[in-house]
Order: sequence, then structure tokens, then C-alpha cells
Amino acid sequence: MPDHRPRRSVLYMPGANERALEKAKTLSADALILDLEDSVSPDAKEIGRTRVCAAVGEYGSREVAIRVNGLDTEWFADDMAAACAVGPDAIVVPKVNSAADVHRVAAAMTAAPDRTEIWAMVETPAAMLSAYDIAAASPRLTVLVLGTNDLAKELHAEHVPGRAPLLTSLSLALLGARAAAKSILDGVYNDVQDSDGFAAECTQARQFGFDGKTLIHPSQLAPCNDIFAPSAAEIAHAEKVIAAFEAAKAEGRGVATVDGKMIENLHVANAHRILTVAAAIADRD
Repeated sequence: MPDHRPRRSVLYMPGANERALEKAKTLSADALILDLEDSVSPDAKEIGRTRVCAAVGEYGSREVAIRVNGLDTEWFADDMAAACAVGPDAIVVPKVNSAADVHRVAAAMTAAPDRTEIWAMVETPAAMLSAYDIAAASPRLTVLVLGTNDLAKELHAEHVPGRAPLLTSLSLALLGARAAAKSILDGVYNDVQDSDGFAAECTQARQFGFDGKTLIHPSQLAPCNDIFAPSAAEIAHAEKVIAAFEAAKAEGRGVATVDGKMIENLHVANAHRILTVAAAIADRD
């Protein structure tokens, strides 16, 4: 099953910006993606690579990933070599469209430490239709990351509240990730001034089953962390479910009742998942 390291909030940081990389040390993101792709101009790719690789080990126990440039770019090979040499927790690869793309990334990681994972960005129609194949392509791949801006562009879709044009794609990506027992992160929310819209999209993503959301601004961290964390009421209910089921087992019964509702093994498994996530968040905080 997907691991339970907290990835409620995963913040992109521009790799060529020294001040941003320094500021990231004080932010409450569960994980950081130090970016060499979209946020770094072509003439700054080399200095960005140098700064990101120097910064990787400066964020304590927090999960740190490097986003390299895409497989079909002139910077991919150098980005991969540099990232593998410093051994971040993960290497994020944009526009992964097939299992073959994953195999190519894995082949380029022979010099990376075993602990360095692949996070594959899925952001095209082809990727949505191959989500399971991508997620299952390598044991080194642990996370799918939605690239919803590029996906909307490829679909000729509009950005609207509720994301109706993207719902089929979100579902396909989730199905692929969960069928392969991998984690999955929702895409970014573009309007950093729209706190209500952002909260609504985080809530939608959590209800769908995403593990967390990628972010573009520190102001999005606190609401994202709050929405993707189990609430006190959810934790209390999970504990109640487990206790009731254990009591039923002790009496030789296979089911229990909590607040008038029947409790079976699947409810107990979900309760344990909630408590595991809550414990991981407490350790992280």
C-alpha cells in the first residue's frame, strides 16, 4: 500500500532563487520540490542546478525532491546526473506518458542511492489513459503527481470551480495510482489570492482520495495542511471503531456496531489508516 509519510502540502520552490531556497527552511510544508523546470529560465538552468543540488541536504528530516527538466529536453541528462549524485528523497520527472518513460528514468538512476524515489508527473491525456502502467512500471516509482495546468491545456478545457472538465482525468489517475499501491498528489491551484476557492479544491481532492496537494505559494500551506489532516473527530471515531471491533472479536462476533452503524474489517482497516496518518503528521510536526 502507499506509504504514510505526510505529503499533505508539497511546495514547489524555484531552483535558481537563492532567497526562496533559504526561506523554504522555515516553511511548514510536508515536502519540498526544488524546481529546475518551469520556474527556471533557459539561461539560468545551470546555476539553478548548482543551487538546488547544494541545498538538498539543508532541510532536516523533511522530504525533499528535485524536479528535473523533461525527458525530451537538452537539460534532462545533466539534471539527472546532478540529482543522482546528491541523492534527494525523490526525483520528480515532468510529462511522463508511458511505462517506457519510467523505465528510461530508472535506467538513468543507477548512480542514485537506493532510497531516491521516482515521482512521475502525469499531465497529458496519454498519461491519464496509461496511469496504471506508469504507476506500476518500477518499484522505484512511489508517487504520481498531477500536472493539472498542462492537462487542462492539452484537453482544451477551461479552469472552472469544481473542475468538472478534469474529473474524469482525476479519477483515472487515482485509479491507476491506487491499483498499483502508490501515492498520488493533486495539482496546483493558480489563484493565490482566492483562499475560498483553494480550500474548496483541497477539500475536493481529499474527498477524491488524494494524499495531498502540490502548491505554488507559502500562503497555501496552512489551509492545505489542515484540510488533508484527519480531524480530532475523525481520530476519535477511528479509535472508537477499533475498540468496538476488538471487543466484538473478544466475544466471538465478526461485526460490531458504532453509533448505530455496522462495523466490519474494511472499516477497521480504514480506521487504522487514519490513525497511522495522524501519527505520521504528529511526528512530522
